[in-house]
Amino acid sequence: MEAPITIDSLEVTDIRFPTSESGDGSDAMHTDPDYSAAYLVLGTSVPGLKGHGLAFTLGRGTEVVVQAVRALEPLIVGRSLAEIRGDWASFWRGLTSEPQLRWIGPEKGAIHLATAAVVNAIWDLTARAEGKPLWKLVADMTPSELVDCVDFRYIEDFLSREEAFEILQKGKSSQPEREKEIRSKGYPAYITSVGWLGYDDAKIKRLCKQGLEEGWDWFKMKVGSNLDDDRRRAAVIRQVIGPERQLMMDANQKWSVPEAMAWMEGLAEFQPLWIEEPTSPDDVLGHAAIARAVSPIGVATGEQCANRVVFKQLLQAEAIAFCQIDSCRLGGLNEVLAVMLMAAKAGVPVCPHAGGVGLCEHVSHLLAIDFLCVSGSMTGRVGEWVDHLHEHFQNPAKVENGRYLLPDAPGYGVAMKSESIEAFSWPNGEVWRGRAQA
Repeated sequence: MEAPITIDSLEVTDIRFPTSESGDGSDAMHTDPDYSAAYLVLGTSVPGLKGHGLAFTLGRGTEVVVQAVRALEPLIVGRSLAEIRGDWASFWRGLTSEPQLRWIGPEKGAIHLATAAVVNAIWDLTARAEGKPLWKLVADMTPSELVDCVDFRYIEDFLSREEAFEILQKGKSSQPEREKEIRSKGYPAYITSVGWLGYDDAKIKRLCKQGLEEGWDWFKMKVGSNLDDDRRRAAVIRQVIGPERQLMMDANQKWSVPEAMAWMEGLAEFQPLWIEEPTSPDDVLGHAAIARAVSPIGVATGEQCANRVVFKQLLQAEAIAFCQIDSCRLGGLNEVLAVMLMAAKAGVPVCPHAGGVGLCEHVSHLLAIDFLCVSGSMTGRVGEWVDHLHEHFQNPAKVENGRYLLPDAPGYGVAMKSESIEAFSWPNGEVWRGRAQA
């Protein structure tokens, strides 16, 4: 009998990339982001077998998330992988309900970002132990096994365990055919890299033309700082991509509820498919009011939605037309599954957020999981693609002709190259030392 796999070490590193220097990632609320991550590696009792996870950040404050990850270390190191997998939901609840750490959450903020990094690293470890990409590991699980991954506390008034099982059971039907489809066609994606707020009109036009040449049909732009500027930039994009392709807009929580309604009235002529994060991510009723006011433009949110409970309320209030799960904002894959299942019950398409470090790598798996296990559909669904920083990962996400390609390497896709870790570690990596000296 093989010895059990035990997690025996945790190492977390503050990694930052100077994206603010080029305006990459800039929007109405985050004007100078340095895309960053609290990057986690779990060592095990099996030589060479490790699990990788991260929490996406924007520079300052990454050190806080690093310390939050370290605070979770006593709950992880020493545990066997079989023990965790044998009762995933209880393990997840143990992380989010630790009696003292819970006070600095609960299930939100830096401690929840740390939970995502830890939980996703354990899933990465599990997939690597079985030699499968994460999406395949999950697709091969039974509906009963997947239901056992979800903590239904706080959401059972909207989604029961029995309803979740029925959704997953239905998802199993024709799964082999759908796997062939996504292997051959990929999954629809949209591009955000054309529309950062810090780009001038010439760069936007050039990037849109390049996007068309590369096969993109869905484009997103940032809005929210100046209406006249937004209208000018929207006109530039529409002129290049034409009326037949989809244009989405993202305000990144910039507006109050009345501002959102008025601003979108001024942008409606450009026929956006959705307005993303029009107001505070915690304002469920505000989102619902905006959704009623701006229809038929849809409201999308989720990038900074703290947990499954807020998503439950957004769905109950019919406040969102598009559910934008974030792989590192929610508490890892287990909570992502919970939100996917609630969205499936509500009939709201899941369109994951994926800007930043490692999020596209995560999303390439989540799109496949939703299609193969939960919704069974690509209709009206699309995943975000941002063409930045993929070169730092051992198995980067890939797109072709505007579609995500199915990952084939074992794991969850966020193992970073050692040379990138060394160069961009903050504050003593070569890149940051050089900037300090300059």
